Amino acid sequence: MERRTFLLGAGLASMGARAADDTANGKVGIGVIGLGGRGRDHLKYYSKLRDARVVAICDVNQAQTERAAQIAEKLQGSKPRVHQDLRKLFEDKDVDAVSIATPNHWHALATIWACQAGKDVYCEKPACYNLFEGGAMVAAARQNSRIVQIGMQGRTIAHKQRAMDLLHGGAIGQVYMARGICYKRRASIGRTPAEPVPAGLDWDLFLGPAPMREYTKNRYQYNWHWFWDTGNGDIGNQGIHEMDLARRGLARDLPKGVVSTGGKYVYEDDQETPNTQIATFDYGDAELVFEVRGLNTGGDFGIPASDKNFIGVTFFGSTGFMAVDEHGFQIFLGDKREPGESMKHAEGEIDDTIPHMANFLKAVKSRNVADLNADVAVGATSAALVHMANISYRAGRKLSYDAAAGAFTGDAEANALMTRPVYRKPYVVE
Repeated sequence: MERRTFLLGAGLASMGARAADDTANGKVGIGVIGLGGRGRDHLKYYSKLRDARVVAICDVNQAQTERAAQIAEKLQGSKPRVHQDLRKLFEDKDVDAVSIATPNHWHALATIWACQAGKDVYCEKPACYNLFEGGAMVAAARQNSRIVQIGMQGRTIAHKQRAMDLLHGGAIGQVYMARGICYKRRASIGRTPAEPVPAGLDWDLFLGPAPMREYTKNRYQYNWHWFWDTGNGDIGNQGIHEMDLARRGLARDLPKGVVSTGGKYVYEDDQETPNTQIATFDYGDAELVFEVRGLNTGGDFGIPASDKNFIGVTFFGSTGFMAVDEHGFQIFLGDKREPGESMKHAEGEIDDTIPHMANFLKAVKSRNVADLNADVAVGATSAALVHMANISYRAGRKLSYDAAAGAFTGDAEANALMTRPVYRKPYVVE
């Protein structure tokens, strides 16, 4: 049921007049879908961009939409239209583009439905929940001539752009390895029992394409990341940023083989995904190694600590290596590891998501996919590495991959894990 209390009387007339003014002034009408912590960040970021105005918001939880409506009004001086079902938001003629901050398992279907409704899309990472969905998202974007940006904002950060230019220009010689780390400290989520669905929450809509499960606190809000039905573990949560950077530095797409091992160690709780995982991707003439560690740990040489975390990518070449993280990059040359070029992320620099969203709005106005820093095809390819690693981990063996066929070679079980066994109607990705 939609919350319509915000649309009564003068509020509705004011919203219509505001939308007309925005159209005349060239503002892009944004609908934000998913209003948890990251979705509320979206409200804040768009309020700082002169080319955008949030005209509609949507969440399966009425309490979230009520809070977000108040935040939006404070930020921009008017309340957006409020929806509980994203399909109603797609019918809104004032919505030019949607900004998706839902759980991973909704990214593909929300993007596809938005494209079919004629909306452009900014979608949080990872682009897709599984390999099959990535291809479906790209197809929907192209068939409907939509602009779709994935929220891998590292592609818009100045020091990472400079680092990539140097790597591709031979600053450390021939790059033969990228080693990414996601050592992000994660506490145990404990165990939570099944209980009645809280008032105002549409649990069926929250689960969407995923199998129906009893409601538990751990399966909702942030901890959905750690269940295979809805999330991809930390390799697909924080790790996708570093995975994308590693692939970008290697200038590679999909590998010819992958092996991933690990486990959920120390904790006895509801989490299904591993808290310790190592994945190795074979490109023939180079390799990408990625490690997730959610427990207490030290770091790697060249990657500084950020609180309790060590997150970044080290590239190894024939004449040196380069360490890149959120703070900047540093090159080390020769056997003596002599410092080479470096660059630091400017202190007090604007939040890195804001310029990434500005890049999205630029492409929305130009209608040129090439203007995007993280087009959906780029996002789906990087996410594919996450899914390949998780498939190898779950299958328990090394896998060979045929990029031309888009399938694992001679492994029916692994290929079955490229998509869901079944999509729950009507939430079907096709």
